[in-house]
Amino acid sequence: MFQKIPERITEQMRRLEAIDTRDRLDGTSRDERLRQIPPETGRLLSILAASAPEGRIIEIGTSAGYSALYLALACRAVEKRLTTFEVLETKARMAEETFRLAGVDDVVEVIVGDARKHLEGITDIAFCFLDAEKDVYSDCYDLVVPKMVSGGLLVADNVISHASELQPVVDKAVADPRVDAVVVPIGKGELICRRC
Repeated sequence: MFQKIPERITEQMRRLEAIDTRDRLDGTSRDERLRQIPPETGRLLSILAASAPEGRIIEIGTSAGYSALYLALACRAVEKRLTTFEVLETKARMAEETFRLAGVDDVVEVIVGDARKHLEGITDIAFCFLDAEKDVYSDCYDLVVPKMVSGGLLVADNVISHASELQPVVDKAVADPRVDAVVVPIGKGELICRRC
């Protein structure tokens, strides 16, 4: 999967990395910043998504599409599609452009709106990446876990960097008999849950 990432995808990754770096330095407001994952987290996501059992691959929190590019690599490798949810229209449109320029728009569907309103209609989740506003993590966890296939994976970002906000979600997952859960200290900290 990583032997040679297509140049069209790496160009978009580099473009988004440059925007993210600029936004963090120039005082761009928190809502407008891309706030994307580091590359090592993207590689982990791609490996996990490609290893997931049969079922749907979803992402909650698209931003401009950086993490979805890594998930699209996994989708291509296993002949699946990614459905990604973004609440902000402007970021969803940026992501659509990213996917078009990267040549992955055939495997990625962007849904504009609050994922919590759309998750009720989704079943057979094999992989979910959760990287949204921290106050929706618990709701999303509660909506996703019951719809995961056996062996399905839920990965939640920022559980170390935002530990004070997300510790209740980590505690919920660790105590949940439906999943095996562990926090992995890569990037900003990933909670990885596997459905039993």
